[in-house]
Amino acid sequence: MTQYVYGKNVIRQILSSDKKVYEVIIADSLKDKEIKRMLNERRIPVRLLPKKKMDAFLRNDTHQGIAAKIDDYRTYTIEELTASIPKGKTPLMIMLDGLEDPHNLGAILRTADCVGADGIILGKHRSVALTPTVAKVSTGAIDTVKVAVVNNLSQTLEKLKKQGFWVVGADAQNAQDYRQGQYDVPLVLVIGSEGFGISSLVRRHCDYAIALPMVGSVTSLNASVACAVLLYEIYSQRHPLK
Repeated sequence: MTQYVYGKNVIRQILSSDKKVYEVIIADSLKDKEIKRMLNERRIPVRLLPKKKMDAFLRNDTHQGIAAKIDDYRTYTIEELTASIPKGKTPLMIMLDGLEDPHNLGAILRTADCVGADGIILGKHRSVALTPTVAKVSTGAIDTVKVAVVNNLSQTLEKLKKQGFWVVGADAQNAQDYRQGQYDVPLVLVIGSEGFGISSLVRRHCDYAIALPMVGSVTSLNASVACAVLLYEIYSQRHPLK
């Protein structure tokens, strides 16, 4: 199956890769010379549309004047994900338990790429998929960070723990300060849903929980913001300044 993805950064990433592009739609007002040059070099079919017609076709008005028709984004099995981890690297995976907002997933993909995470694990049911909005927010990281989709998150954690992974959940209940966590081991960081946090079944498989201090009047952070803080703490502990 194919889909249309949009946004200048996403299209630049696609055009600079070897990904198959069937067609590019450009708003007649687009003036990006770099993208036009890349399209000419790759000899990709281009269709010009007035912006209003492009809005209607994509059912979206945040496309930045460009969209590309590509194959659906590939997802992986958990076995493919673990097999792709470079030898000698301390693995880091992110499990998203019930995350539903595509903007959060896109932002998490972007941070995962920045810190060199080895992949993201999503549940097959009641979870956001790899949509055009996710691609746009990720600014290309959807092509660089592998995403595994699994039937059962709890069973997946059991498998990973048998392979030596530790499971750390971001949860305010019965948690230690995130700066006290041990992150120099193969790790799965679990982030819960926007409204309900980590499910009880997944929480039981966590070796321990970590929480971010909240000293103001706000009692929680956006899921992608919290994930970014935790990923950079993990990165900081694994790569201390000398």
